Amino acid sequence: MSATANSRSFVVTNRSVLAIAVPMTLAYLTTPLLGIVDTAVVGQLGDAALLGGLAAGALVFDVVFTSFNFLRSGTTGLVAQAVGRGDELEEQAVFWRAVLIAVVAGIVLAALAPLVAIAGQWFMSAEPRVSEAMAIYIRIRLLAAPFSLINYAILGYVLGRGEGGLGLMLQLVLNGINIALCILLGLELGWGVAGVAWATVTGEFVAMLLGLAIIGRRFWAAPRLPRHRILDLSAFLRMMSLNRDIMIRSFSLLAAFALFTRQGAQFGTVTLAANAVLMNVFLIAGYFLDGFATAAEQLAGRAVGARAAMQFRQAVRLTLLWGFGLAATATLVLLLGGTDLVALITTSQDVRAIADIYLSWAAFTALSGVLAFQMDGVFIGATWSRDMRNMMLLSFLVFSAALLILAPAFGNHGLWAALHVFLLVRGFSLLTILRVRMRTAF
Repeated sequence: MSATANSRSFVVTNRSVLAIAVPMTLAYLTTPLLGIVDTAVVGQLGDAALLGGLAAGALVFDVVFTSFNFLRSGTTGLVAQAVGRGDELEEQAVFWRAVLIAVVAGIVLAALAPLVAIAGQWFMSAEPRVSEAMAIYIRIRLLAAPFSLINYAILGYVLGRGEGGLGLMLQLVLNGINIALCILLGLELGWGVAGVAWATVTGEFVAMLLGLAIIGRRFWAAPRLPRHRILDLSAFLRMMSLNRDIMIRSFSLLAAFALFTRQGAQFGTVTLAANAVLMNVFLIAGYFLDGFATAAEQLAGRAVGARAAMQFRQAVRLTLLWGFGLAATATLVLLLGGTDLVALITTSQDVRAIADIYLSWAAFTALSGVLAFQMDGVFIGATWSRDMRNMMLLSFLVFSAALLILAPAFGNHGLWAALHVFLLVRGFSLLTILRVRMRTAF
């Protein structure tokens, strides 16, 4: 009874939001930094085919691993709810279930590496030297699949407990080792693309060992978990159902971005390149907002677990207020300094000129997308994955329709307008469902 009473008595404040959001924003920002270092290292070798192979390999890898991101977000929601109920044994059980799924899926992915490489080469249909570099990168990097997926489970558990500082430390170790070895192996020892890939494998492995050591030590001091609790069929099925819905949502999101890129290609190579540069602007804003979405996951999940309606409303309200404040700041910064950022990303005068025309569209994605990011966090934490999946599919259909109508009529302006429609429909559809859900959940 005392555990439940304690779990219900937690208070959602600005401090509790920032304690998760600030370290995780910093953690998420190390990911694009790693991508920049990878590209810079291979770029120093002065071979365009190697750079193309790295970019194509990273794209294939991102598609494969985005599909498994549910291991992070699904684990966060279930652990947060167990924390809210004061159920220590279920926190452990959720973690080990996620690790079991990660190990099985990771071994399968590592075994399929040659086939994934062949499929990637077929899909990209690039020149032979680009295809060769891509295959090397994929075959080596997929060896880290079991480690990477276990790291998703570790981060999901840590964030489910609201330990943003520990999450930041683990990400800094992972990406720090990766960056250091990338420079050493790729550049100093001249291993090129293979060096970049081996750096990732090593970083993931060391981060996994550290994460398992920290969590294992914690569990050793906690009450013993019966093995049958981990293998509870109904709990496993619930986790798989949640993971399936998040996976469908992730695929729909990837499909929307793929459609956006494909349509941009119809307007010519320079416009395609300009859109790619501006999408980086959108993604940078997204990384900043993801920290507050993560805070929404933990706090909303904990409130659902504790059956605490007031704390749930406060979590939604505060993460939205902070999210909108940060989105407005990001939009202002991008409007004022976006031209310099574009110049930093590309040296091509033609691409810069086109990107500057559409810069304001990209800058405002932070504001039109913030509600979607925050609502995603709330629904993941509350494990209302079916609603999230359905609203994403609805948003994708609306986006496709907007694309068909606006792009032919207004060209690239219409394409960016359709992206804003997609983001707004995602956010407001989930907000509408939220009001219904809150009446039944508490």
